[in-house]
Amino acid sequence: MGRRVVTGLVCVFVAGAPQPALAVSGGSSPGPAPVTGQWGTADLAVGITAKPKVAQPGQPLTYHVKVHNKGPGDAVLPTLRVRLPRDFQILNVGVAECEPGRARNQVVCRSSDDVMAGGSGDMTITGLIKPGAHGPLRARASLTSEVLDGDETDNTAEAVTKVDEGADLAMRFRTSPRFVRPGHWFSVRAEVRNRGPRIVRDAYVFFQPRGARLLSARGARCRGNRQFVGCSLPPIRSGSRGLLELVFRVPSRASHAVATMATVYSRRYGDRRPANNKASVRVALRRA
Repeated sequence: MGRRVVTGLVCVFVAGAPQPALAVSGGSSPGPAPVTGQWGTADLAVGITAKPKVAQPGQPLTYHVKVHNKGPGDAVLPTLRVRLPRDFQILNVGVAECEPGRARNQVVCRSSDDVMAGGSGDMTITGLIKPGAHGPLRARASLTSEVLDGDETDNTAEAVTKVDEGADLAMRFRTSPRFVRPGHWFSVRAEVRNRGPRIVRDAYVFFQPRGARLLSARGARCRGNRQFVGCSLPPIRSGSRGLLELVFRVPSRASHAVATMATVYSRRYGDRRPANNKASVRVALRRA
């Protein structure tokens, strides 16, 4: 068993065992062993799958492409082409030799070596689903070679992925003081609204309290340190809202205004309108 890298695809092949020469009757000297099989052909096959099976708007999606040469001959300089959906933003291709194709959202991988009979390999393409995407998403992979393929029915494959409706969470601060003294505490009220269409049971708010430290929270389970605070909210039905009240303390030696940045998201559902997922509040310092 050996390994070869073909255009970044890890190919596994089995070296054939040597065969004994066959005697030829009626001749004065033995001739070469007869060759069986159509060694001028290579039966290529390709497959493509997507994970997760149901895509979420604004969240990652990964395509996994597998290639295989069933033989009996080697595939001469094969080329793999993958056409991705229009609403899929490519972030990374797991093969350095691949390059963008002429068509939009196409990846082309041209091998600089032949793929031996029995060789196989795989690659991944990762990206993000655009927030406004609507399914189904169709990705198509095709594999060609410079030799004859006796069975072209498995030279192309397609992955069809549904797109979930997702959710629409919005974040905003309702009330906060305008001024606070160093060493004192202040409270802010934040609102998370679920505009639907699904009930969100795992809404999570991520705070960055710059220049202040969290003392207490009401309306959610919160944990944090001096730099970050994470709050897990109760389930929010479509059209409803969740309220949080947080109390921060300003350091005694603070010399600048304090600010709090907040972002809400669902760990399960994507968000079709991510622009309203963030909010900020700023409190100025007042000296005694």
